[in-house]
Amino acid sequence: MELLKDLYYSKEHTWVRIENKIATVGITAFAQKELGEIVYVDLPNVNHNFKQDEVFGSVEAIKTVSDLFMPLSGKIIETNEQLLKEPTLVNSNPFDNGWIVKIEIEDLRETENLLTAEQYAQLNN
Repeated sequence: MELLKDLYYSKEHTWVRIENKIATVGITAFAQKELGEIVYVDLPNVNHNFKQDEVFGSVEAIKTVSDLFMPLSGKIIETNEQLLKEPTLVNSNPFDNGWIVKIEIEDLRETENLLTAEQYAQLNN
């Protein structure tokens, strides 16, 4: 399972890359492997606010649909529109071109509720 050490992870299988007060969010390699090939990503509206652990969208695989849970409270400032045409980027490139949303973080202290790469790996072994 590919994990990047500079990211935060949630128990709900999202990863978070934080730069200043902006977080890029995607789903982990573990989650996309469990789901299989992603065929559709339901993206939220820009400027919509979400609280930590709130459902912000979903991913649809060939045999199942899975909700996406917001790892940190914040406002959607960008969605990855490329996923509307190429949802399989979530599978092929989950940490780069397969990101889902970017948010303006409301409270950086919420990162205390997230996991390190090592903690996430232990949770999913």
